[in-house]
Amino acid sequence: MSLDALFRPLQIGSMSLKNRIAMAPMTRSFSPGGVTTKEVTDYYRRRAENGVGLIISEGTGVARPASLNDPNVPRFHGEAELAGWKDVIEAVHAAGGAMAPQLWHVGAVRTRDPVWTPPGPYDSPSGFSSPGKQFGEAMSDEEVADAVQAFGKAAGAAKALGFDAVELHGAHGYLIDQFFWDGVNLRTDRWGGSTLPERGRFAAEILKAVRREVGEGYPVIIRLSQWKQQDFTVKLAQTPGEMEAWLSPLADAGADVFHCSQRRFWEPEFDGSDLNFAGWAKKLTGKPTITVGSVGLSGEFIAAYGGEASQPASLDGLIERLERDEFDMVAVGRALLQDPEWVTKVREGRTDELKSFERSAMGVLY
Repeated sequence: MSLDALFRPLQIGSMSLKNRIAMAPMTRSFSPGGVTTKEVTDYYRRRAENGVGLIISEGTGVARPASLNDPNVPRFHGEAELAGWKDVIEAVHAAGGAMAPQLWHVGAVRTRDPVWTPPGPYDSPSGFSSPGKQFGEAMSDEEVADAVQAFGKAAGAAKALGFDAVELHGAHGYLIDQFFWDGVNLRTDRWGGSTLPERGRFAAEILKAVRREVGEGYPVIIRLSQWKQQDFTVKLAQTPGEMEAWLSPLADAGADVFHCSQRRFWEPEFDGSDLNFAGWAKKLTGKPTITVGSVGLSGEFIAAYGGEASQPASLDGLIERLERDEFDMVAVGRALLQDPEWVTKVREGRTDELKSFERSAMGVLY
């Protein structure tokens, strides 16, 4: 099958991309004290040198005390932290790449390090980590406003440092997604409600704050998912109508691109259509979308955390969907984590050289 659809250029606002391949954001925990290192810089540079169209960074914390659940995940605030990210974006640009930081707040999620706790209270809509499971206290109006401002300031810093776009992490049961989810957002004020548009006000206010900081034309991406790490079966929008009611206000608030996370990109989102999540998001909003989920590999990523290896898989079905413009970009995760040359090998037809994914790769910066 021709690879032309995968290697078409794309213009999104002020950002020019040479192809439709994005590097998916993947937490790496190689930034001691939240500050990126030369090894982290080189990790991203290698992907840019090998032709990734848009690199989306690992999640990086905004300026709230408990925005991260790991002391070695990078932050996107503070002098040393931002200086480290300046090195990263300069290296990526020198290698001919484009990059967006993923701005992150984990919300009510327990720490990954058993001997470390964040320097402040956990943030969440209603003090629940999952339905019925108490974890901390509900955020006050002042704390909600501060979190909104923290995302906006981080986006402004990204533009000032020279990043080509920003992405907000609104998926997988983290803070923004916790506000979407009726199972953990039980608020009765303006940040809660019985409908997705009501519970989406927090995300919309963040998008507005980001847009004020970066101005018009600067690409703003938001990553969304139906499933949660706390419950893989959750579906926020049960119908296309509910999805439109969820996404349209986010587009109006400033989202330029929807990054639609699925565990398996080929699975249809609703009965009666083979469109996936990204396909429906594009159809309903008219905005560019990014699909993601087990691209280029035989197994899905949740199983990988349990130690299951994955083999290289055909891209034919993915390219067919790109050719009919179901979505605009494809985010590749574990295949690129394992092999910085993945895009080069695909473009040159060196499929026999594509690598299997092993869990051990998560402990190395290849």
